[in-house]
Parts: sequence; C-alpha cells; structure tokens
Amino acid sequence: MIHLERMTIAEIAVQAPVRFKQRTAFALYSNGRIERRVSYAEFGILSARFAALFRLLGLRAGSRLMLLSENRPEWPIVFFGAARAGLVNVPVLTDFSAEQINTIVLHAGVSAICVTERTTYKLTRETLNPALPLIYIDRIENNRVRVLCQGREERLTLPEPSQELDSTGEDELSSVIYTSGTCGHSRGVMLSNRNLVFTALKSRSLVKIFPHDRLLSVLPLAHTYECTLGLINAVMNGASTTYLDRAPSQSVLFPALQAVRPTAMVTVPLFIEKIYRHSVAPKLLTQPLYRCFLTRPLALYVAGRKLRAAFGSSLRFFGIGGAPLDEATESFLRKVGFPYAPGYGLTETAPLVAGTAPYRFPFRSAGSVLKGVDVRIVPLEGQVASDSKMPVGEIQVRGPNVMLGYYNDEQRTCEAFTPDGWLRTGDIGSLDRKRHLFIRGRIKAMILGPSGENIYPEEIESLLSASHLVEEAVVYGDERGEIVALVVLSERAKTMLATVGEKLDELKAIVNKKLAAFSRIHRIEIREEPFEKTATQKIKRLFAQLSR
Repeated sequence: MIHLERMTIAEIAVQAPVRFKQRTAFALYSNGRIERRVSYAEFGILSARFAALFRLLGLRAGSRLMLLSENRPEWPIVFFGAARAGLVNVPVLTDFSAEQINTIVLHAGVSAICVTERTTYKLTRETLNPALPLIYIDRIENNRVRVLCQGREERLTLPEPSQELDSTGEDELSSVIYTSGTCGHSRGVMLSNRNLVFTALKSRSLVKIFPHDRLLSVLPLAHTYECTLGLINAVMNGASTTYLDRAPSQSVLFPALQAVRPTAMVTVPLFIEKIYRHSVAPKLLTQPLYRCFLTRPLALYVAGRKLRAAFGSSLRFFGIGGAPLDEATESFLRKVGFPYAPGYGLTETAPLVAGTAPYRFPFRSAGSVLKGVDVRIVPLEGQVASDSKMPVGEIQVRGPNVMLGYYNDEQRTCEAFTPDGWLRTGDIGSLDRKRHLFIRGRIKAMILGPSGENIYPEEIESLLSASHLVEEAVVYGDERGEIVALVVLSERAKTMLATVGEKLDELKAIVNKKLAAFSRIHRIEIREEPFEKTATQKIKRLFAQLSR
C-alpha cells in the first residue's frame, strides 16, 4: 500500500505509479480476451498528460468536468487526471436519460465533458453551450485525442505533464455525484477528497487488497460503491482491475470470470440473486441428494464448489452493497461457504457506513460500523419506545465519510442533517451490542398498520422473492389500508399459467404464516413488465406503485 502524505485523489495518482511501476493497473476484456493493458507507470504519465490537456483547454482549479463514459481503462485515467488538475469530477451514470444528463450539465455548471462514441448521443447540442469542449476518450492514439469545440473537430496531442498543476485540498470538493434514488429525485452529492480517501482506507478492515490481486469490475464507475472500493482502493494497493467492454450479461460475464479469475469483486444483490435463482436453485432443489436430509450437506458442498469454479476459483472477497440481499440467496451462500460480504452505505457517505470481511458477521446483518464512523438509531416520530435490546429507528451517521452537502441545494442539504449535525439516512435499522447493523427498510416505504404498527415492505418482499414463482416483488398499502403484493412472475411460473393463480394463493398463505397479523398480505397482483430500476438495480418504488 502507498503512503499518503495528504488524503487526496491527486496524491494517490502521484504515489501509486511510483510504487507499483510496471504492474498492470487496468485492462479491458473484449472479444473473449484481456487486452489494452495499462501499467501503473503509463497510468501516471497519462493522468498527468490529461491534467495538462484540461489546463490547455482553459479549465482551472474548481472547474467541473463531466465524465460520461462506460467502464474502460480511460475512465480512471481521466478521473485521476482531473484531480491532478484541481478539477471537480462529475461522473454520470450512462443509464441516465438524455434529459437527465443535459439537466446535470446545466445544474453542475460543467466546463467540459469527456465522452465516448457510445455515449455522445445523449448530449443534446441544442441545450449545451457550443464552447463546451467534448473530449473523446475512447480513441487515444499516439497520445492524441479527438476534441470537438465550437463546431470544430481537432486531434490534439496530450501535452507534456506540467509542474504547475494544483490539486484540491483534503476537505475541498472532489466530486459531485448525482444519485439515481428509488424515489426518482436525482441530487448532486458533494464529496470531498477526505470523504473518498477515508472510506477507501477504512475498507481495508473488510478486505486487504495486495498488488497480486485481480479485480473484475461489473458496476458503473460513476457509482461511489465501485469508484471507492473497486477503483480508489485498488489503485492505492497496486491491484489490477479489468473492465468489460459491454454490459455483464451471462454470455459475457462467465467467460470473463474464467479469463480474469478475480480474487475480489464488488457488486449489487441482483447480480448474485439472478445467478442463484436461474442457474443454481432450479438444479439444486430438484436434485435427489438435496431432497434427502442425510445427503443434503453433500449436495450443498458440490453446488458451492461449482459456484466458486464459475467465478474462476480464486475469489476471496465478494462484496455486496446497494440493497439488502435476498434471504434465500444469502442462506445458500452462507451454507456453501461462498466468500460474500454485505455492506451498507449511501452516496452521501462515500459510500460506506458498515461492512464486513467474509464469514465474520451475523446472518442478515450488513456488517459492523466502520471505525471512525458514528451511528445512532433514532426512534421515528410517533414511535413508541421499545424495551428491546435492539431498538429500531432511523439510522443517522456522523464522521469523515459524510458528504459536504447537496450541490447548489441548500434546502435539501438542511433537510438531510439534524440540528446537531448528524446525517439522516432515511433508512430504518438497529444495532446490536457489537455494533453490527441490521437494515429494515426505507422510511418512505414503510407502511403504517391499522393500529399504528410499522410494516416494513422490504421484509415481505424478501419472503416473496424466495419463491421460484417470483422474479421481483413490491409490497405497498392501498387506499383501503390493505397490504398488496405486486409481483413479476419468473420464467418458470410463466410456463405454468394454468395453475399460477392457485400457486400464488399457496405462496400468500406460506408467507403470511411467517408474518405478524397486521402485516399479512391481502392479495397478490401480477405485473407484466419488470419494474424500473436504479443503476444499482434497486426498484424505483414510486414508479412501481403508480404503474400497477
């Protein structure tokens, strides 16, 4: 690991190339093979050249640089290069609509945009300043890049690194990251250098990354989870990260896993849930060895070995964040000894609040609160105090990981913090005596029962999703106060349409036996289309309810 004199992104970009030199920093998996390898030495030179290019184009310290690109080796080169020039990175999810992206350009006051051929179509030139430079980062040939500005296209040579570049300070703004929340309200989260570097440093308590480690990136780099744990942490420790040249469908993913044989990955629940539901569970649950109680451990052992082999047989850390993991999937992963490690956080906490190493946490927890971070559980308004040793309430956070605020939005910033300075997460949870954090759901999603009881729809959705009949589920309270489950059927369920109604009635009865009387499902309705999701594959709950 490098020694940091200052907790800044620019400092990492300067120190890592010196420390790790010819080791591979980044690579691309394309056309069935690993190519476009970039060493740490090359990364250092290119990031410095891009910093000089930004200055040549008239950008100065504090200018906003939008990074609108799919995952590729050039993404981190530009990200760190911008930091070396003292710019503020504005990474944008490529899944955002053209309207959202153009709104962000204007709201953030962007001075230049780094794009690729795949993403440039989302920029509406009519709404952008013609003087706004577009820098194409997917075709860097002989240190020359394509730049479009004032209607003219040029091939500019990346300048020699300058010694006059200014990076930002530890507590100054480093990135503005626009969220894709479940309620559909995108906000520009302002993160300082200290926010990002602190979280990356503290992630070593979850997994120690070494220069021999290999990471496979499957989440967007514009999301803080991948950016902090999968990029900044990897570069600080000299690891090699490979990116996919397209979306991680099974036809692309599994060959890539065999080629890279990753030792560490970070992902979201839906990624592993789909593998379990579609590839593992259908075979395992019908297997004679599994159906017999005496031979079930053997069936699980075999299934676990096959799953680890599918991931390249070298995996020692499989981080899962962004949403709670489905209970059935977690139960399987735990039984077969798969090295999964849940965590909890928000973009506003850069993003980690709690996490864990594999095998060292209670079932259904999100790990333990990071050292240096304070968490308190505050009873909800009108909630009766509980005598439980683990009271439930809003999770509130304070520490070096907490954002500076929302960009150009004082009202939302004030609403996000308590009068005594704690961040309101909007999540409901509880802490045990060892500081393990348990997540119950979102305050906005919580349903009020007939006698004032708190009903957490996420817990009911987890029970429903454990069934082979259900691909996705959203639970809500209708206008009559009845609990309704809106489900998307699995492919298996669609083949038994003649009996699916009867099977769903059986499922409702099974789930209701596990629930308190006030939170039982009144009816299950079928939805034909999948729910709209955020970049981390969380269902946009308002959309789900309004479109039933």
